[in-house]
Amino acid sequence: MQVSSVGRVARRRLPAPVVGAVATARRQLRWLRPVGPAPGFPPVPTAPVRLLVGPTNSAGQGWAWARSAERAGAGATCFAVRRNSFGFADDYGAPIPVYAHPRWQRAQERYVLGGYTHMLVESMRPLFGGRHGRDARGDLDVIVRAGLAAGLAFHGSDVRLPSAHAAAERWSPFHVRDELTERLEAQARLAADVVADFDGPVFVSTPDLLTYLPGATWLPVVVDVDRWATAAPVLQRERPLVVHAPSNPRFKGTEAVEAAMALLVADGLIEYRRLEGVPNDRMPAALADADVVVDQLVMGLYGVGACEAMAAGRVVVSYVGDDVRARVRSATGLELPVAEAGPQTLADVVAGIVAGRDGARELAAGGPRFVRSVHDGSRSAAALAGWLFPPPD
Repeated sequence: MQVSSVGRVARRRLPAPVVGAVATARRQLRWLRPVGPAPGFPPVPTAPVRLLVGPTNSAGQGWAWARSAERAGAGATCFAVRRNSFGFADDYGAPIPVYAHPRWQRAQERYVLGGYTHMLVESMRPLFGGRHGRDARGDLDVIVRAGLAAGLAFHGSDVRLPSAHAAAERWSPFHVRDELTERLEAQARLAADVVADFDGPVFVSTPDLLTYLPGATWLPVVVDVDRWATAAPVLQRERPLVVHAPSNPRFKGTEAVEAAMALLVADGLIEYRRLEGVPNDRMPAALADADVVVDQLVMGLYGVGACEAMAAGRVVVSYVGDDVRARVRSATGLELPVAEAGPQTLADVVAGIVAGRDGARELAAGGPRFVRSVHDGSRSAAALAGWLFPPPD
């Protein structure tokens, strides 16, 4: 009989209090599990103001914001739970088994509380593993009791309320009320409740999220323009190459993208390539090979992927929406150089790009200028500086 079968039989035959006591003992003895080679902690920065950002490092933005904080004059470190193999940079990290181990959690808490003055907590995820609960509320209490400063940062689905998005957006993926939608609804409501009682700064990475947290500060995503820059020509081949990178097909509208592109491929107008599982270090070459990048069609935003494609000087097509464009214009004085399209208009928009190449090249040429102005880290540094270096009263 397998061990798992023995466990099931025991749970059925033993009294409930005994089963509960055994489960409690197993949880309390987790520290006996071998943790393997735990990663070390980096030296604490020596600057008077020291910021730790973590633990999600979504799309490498935790690391990028740490560098922005350094531009503002702080010392900064990015911590990340290393969940995948996409290869985003961080300053130190922990794989899931280490992150879940009580011994590492205690060491992490001592390191963070003893070394840093400010903590920017991403997506309500705990910095100290499950030591103080399944989300960051317990960690925030510990940080505040230690007399340190805490801020919150949100990236998207962690705070975007599906019911509100579905009510506002015709093509919202949240019209489907499935388990994922319900889970994200609960997650966003929890985040909103925490923010309502939170006494520190709240940041959002994309301007659409200000709809859900109107009192937050836009902390722009950061893209290294030089890393994505390319001398590869755009729209010079007879049949332009259109690419789409569906990190989450449902939230990218990938089904509609591929249906529209199939029509244009059949007409001989374009070539189409779907980019999936491409490591981060290979994405610049993948975008440089493209003429047109279709980002997403259903969310009403622009984020890291669109910024990378703009930085590469490609023609970017996405459903952004009038509200986000107006917010960008108000905050920066600039127009967002992204062609607008939705599920019903994408085929016509891309066909128009192929037919009107001069105008499309002009739009693409505005991409690197826009990203360098808005997303090179300087505006993010300014947003963080208001918290890290407040003006004297």
